[in-house]
This record gives sequence, C-alpha cells and structure tokens, in this order.
Amino acid sequence: MPVDHNEFRSLAPHASLSDSAIATLSGRPLLPNTGIPLNLDWVREVRVNTSAVERRVQSHVARRTVKKEWQAAWLLRAITCMDLTTLSGDDTDERVRRLCAKARHPVQQQLEQKLGIEELQIKVAAVCVYHTFVETALHALEGSGVHVAAVSTGFPAGLSPLTERVAEIRRSVEAGAHEIDVVITRAHVFGGRWQALYDEVAAFKQACGAAHMKVILGTGDLLTLRNVGRASVVAMMAGADFIKTSTGKEPTNATLPVGLVMTRAIREYAQQTGMAVGFKPAGGIRTAKQSIEWLALIKEELGASWMRAEMFRFGASSLLGDIERQLEHHATGRYSAEYRHPIA
Repeated sequence: MPVDHNEFRSLAPHASLSDSAIATLSGRPLLPNTGIPLNLDWVREVRVNTSAVERRVQSHVARRTVKKEWQAAWLLRAITCMDLTTLSGDDTDERVRRLCAKARHPVQQQLEQKLGIEELQIKVAAVCVYHTFVETALHALEGSGVHVAAVSTGFPAGLSPLTERVAEIRRSVEAGAHEIDVVITRAHVFGGRWQALYDEVAAFKQACGAAHMKVILGTGDLLTLRNVGRASVVAMMAGADFIKTSTGKEPTNATLPVGLVMTRAIREYAQQTGMAVGFKPAGGIRTAKQSIEWLALIKEELGASWMRAEMFRFGASSLLGDIERQLEHHATGRYSAEYRHPIA
C-alpha cells in the first residue's frame, strides 16, 4: 500500500520556520543555542516529581498510537532521524563502509517501489563511529548529505584527562566530522559541581567549532531524575546543540521517563532563552513501536518542528531492521525474516 507523501511531510512542516529559526515553540521562532552564563539558582530550583513522570509516561504509552498509512509515514520519519551507529571493539573499515551504504539507502529499492516513496529519497541523518573511522565514513558518504558523527572525550566513560578529551574533539573536527558526541564527567553531577560541569561542556563546545555538539549525560548512571534534569539544564547553558540520554554502554539507557524530563528541560530552556536544543535518545531502542512512542513524546512535548533530523535523533544500531520489517508488512501484508534486512 503506497504511503501518502503529504502525511510524511506534515510531520515536519519546514514552511512554518523563519529563515533564521531552527524550530518553533507555541508559534514562537527559536534560534540555535549559543549558551548563557551559568545560572545556579535555576539549576538548584530544578525539581522532578518521579511518580507524576511515571504516570504521564504510562498514559502516553497507553493512548498514543498511529495506524496504517500514518504509521508508515511515522516510521519513515524515524528513519530520517537516525544516527546509524557502530561502536564495537571489533569495528573494521569494511563494516563502516557497509553501514554507510545502508545509511545512503536504508530502505530496499524493491520496498521503496511497493510503498511508492522513491521520490522522497529517504536516508538516515548521520553515521556515528569512533574517531578512527571518520575518514572512512566521510569517503563512503561523500555527496549523500548524510553526516558523520564521531564519539569523543574518552567515550564511553569520559574519565580521561580534560586536555586529552579536548584534543580528541579537535582531531575529529580536523578529520572532517560534522558532529561530535561528547561524554560528561558524571561525578560532577553526583557532587553538585555545576560550575565544573559547565566549564567542561563549554570547553568541549569551543573545541567543536562549527561541528554540532551532542552532550551525552549517561542518564543510566545519574541515579535520580532530578540529577538528569539539572545536568540537562547545565549542558544547555554551556552551549549544547543536543542533549543525549546515553552512550548505549550503560546497564540502563534511554527510557521514556528520562526522555520526558529532558524534553521538558528543553522546553523550559526554549521558553526562557528563545533558543532551541535538540534531543537524542540512544541505547535500547530496538523496535518500530518504540520509535513511534518517542516521536509521539517529542510531538506532544516540543511540537512538530522538533520531529526532524535537525532537532531530533535516534541513536540506533538494530532499530532500522525492525522498521523495515514493519514497512514491508504495511506494503505486502506479510512480515519478512530479519536476515533479509541486514544493517552492516
């Protein structure tokens, strides 16, 4: 069954944005985040009602669903917001090249024809790799418009000396990475050392230069939702272009309660400063159903202008395969075997 192209495009109406705005909130154009001075009063005032967050998430999952053509359109939107990722100890240049080939053509040509979406030219937002593979990815993606993101700053623990972490960012930027995913020092959050956390993220931002910086909070390690909220605010004040849940290496990664706290912090920051910060859940998002839950959360909390790659990303390694299977079911009425949708 073909996908209605208007349904796909309506999820992210670019026409509603002014030339200088990157997103809107309640009809108000927002500018890219350049950071603000650290406001400790704001940080200390952050409070999170955990029970209320959990109730809100339970309600969200229970009552938010899309069907048929709309579901297919939302799944295609999810693909365009993916950072297709390989961060394994056994990564090779060949694996990265195969991943990049999938990033350029994430939906098989035969399935594109069945869905009638060839003209949409669906591709993922970025490929995320270790610094070692930045050059390989850049060559493999040349001319595609797909960005290359490099993890940095002692990923995933973030415990190497600050000078080394800053130098690591600069090396990836010099190699040509369009985006840098940095890791904060979680101990700054545990100790309430907000000035130290602010200075650290600000130093990362300076080293990134024109490259977009996604700040990984490591939410599974932060123990409380209040810590997540406070770390989110400090990272945004220090100039984060995106805030990201997890490295994907923690025991607990992206969860909807954490996502709700972070998106509401983004909303408050936008209301207070007029600047927009993107959001990236990463780790543990493996099913098409989960991707729709996250997209619905973004639409409800931040609005449709956030539902595009400039403002929202999935950190994903296995999600794409399940989305392809769901799209094939939409087109043919049958589920295909997982092995028919290899990632790399």
